Amino acid sequence: MFIRHSPALPTIRKSLLQFVFAGAFMKRWNDKVRPMELVEVDKQAHKMIAAWALFELNSQDLDPEERLALGREVIEGGLFEYFYRLVITDIKPPIFYKIKDNPEHYRRLTDWVLTQLEPRLQPLGPEFRQRLSRYLREEETSEANARARRILYAAHLYASNWEFNLIKGLNVADDEFQEIETWFKEALNEHTDLIGVSQLLEGTSSPLGRFAHLCGQLRFQKRWSQTPRIPETSVIGHMFLVACYGYFFSMALGACNARAQNNFFTGLFHDLPELLTRDIISPVKKSVSLLADLVKEYEDLELKRRVLGPLEQGGLSPLADRLAYFLGLEVGSEFYSAIRENNTPRKVSLEELQAEYNQDHLDPKDGRMLKVCDALAAFIEAYTALRNGISSDQLQQALWRMRRDYKNVSLGESLHIGALLADFD
Repeated sequence: MFIRHSPALPTIRKSLLQFVFAGAFMKRWNDKVRPMELVEVDKQAHKMIAAWALFELNSQDLDPEERLALGREVIEGGLFEYFYRLVITDIKPPIFYKIKDNPEHYRRLTDWVLTQLEPRLQPLGPEFRQRLSRYLREEETSEANARARRILYAAHLYASNWEFNLIKGLNVADDEFQEIETWFKEALNEHTDLIGVSQLLEGTSSPLGRFAHLCGQLRFQKRWSQTPRIPETSVIGHMFLVACYGYFFSMALGACNARAQNNFFTGLFHDLPELLTRDIISPVKKSVSLLADLVKEYEDLELKRRVLGPLEQGGLSPLADRLAYFLGLEVGSEFYSAIRENNTPRKVSLEELQAEYNQDHLDPKDGRMLKVCDALAAFIEAYTALRNGISSDQLQQALWRMRRDYKNVSLGESLHIGALLADFD
């Protein structure tokens, strides 16, 4: 039995999904020599992976209610900052920080940004937009908000500095680079009181730094690698899209706080095993007998050896445990819905989640819904490439398959996937 749709619940529309995808077009370090294109959606994904780790490590002293409050501030703060960035586009960081240092100038810029965001985020409802406005105007003064802002800023510095180190060797004659490098070091050192920041600064010589660096390597791995597309999307950027869509869908389903957060982070990590196997497209997995099972078995073994094991051995078992839960290792798949009872994961259905288990203390997470979000992100990648003039049988066939497979799929009265895909005609 599904919760009946309420007018107060957010809705999901084509324009919202496309707005979030817009970060795939935004180039970073656009005035510097780069070994590859660096785009905003990839940076946001890397930032939120680092933010998740810092959130986990800096919330262990909190009671469950405080921890959930902090988790929500981290996720929504990250989304709000991303939305802001999508609007102001090419304003260089030094200019933006000068604007922010002047309260009146920053207020005027923020007011303009909010007017631009209003129609795009209207489907998510007035309460979400009010939280957005309070966050961007810096009117929220709770302890959770203050701690979340520091976590997000440290994660932003880490992800941006990771990019900087990638391009530094190609820009030795650039007179800005010494100043940029010094600024990154000083800004990150100001956050070493947060648990985990020092490990991130140590890079691959620390368990957390190694994990964050491994995740960053998913920037290099392009999806649809045999098919030309504009824009190209990486595995890590795709993971961020699924995380965002998962959070919005959670809101539309009336998910409890824990479930919405788990859905965001599950989406953010759902393709982490592709660090080990690369992106094997679904038609190949399905058409070759036993291939999907063999790939899954190999992924699980390598995840434990190369990701979870080093985290546990490095004293970061809580991170390894949460990743295992997000990736569904105990129940069989990241795309199975689950709850935790007596600290033991158990597979449940979407209907059971909605009717019985939509409660914070059960630590619920969706599977079927996130599989839909995964397909929607792939659909938008293919649809956008075709709209941008890429003529490809593979992209056309992918759209046809997804329309066929999801034509009659509904996640309750509030989310009819076939109707949403029909908006893309």
